[in-house]
Amino acid sequence: MTAEEAAQRLNILRIEHRDLDSAIAALAEQPLPDQLRIARLKKRKLRLRDEIAVLEDQMIPDIIA
Repeated sequence: MTAEEAAQRLNILRIEHRDLDSAIAALAEQPLPDQLRIARLKKRKLRLRDEIAVLEDQMIPDIIA
């Protein structure tokens, strides 16, 4: 994966992460929130966060101290 592809993928993941945050908040505001659906969305959000962290680590060059 090139640096440009990684940056584009990172941008897509960040947007999806933000969208999931909004979806979770909207579901939580309902009178009878679907806890199972909220839990699944939160789990997906955590996986996205982990994937974002991996991509960010790949994009930052190692600095030899």
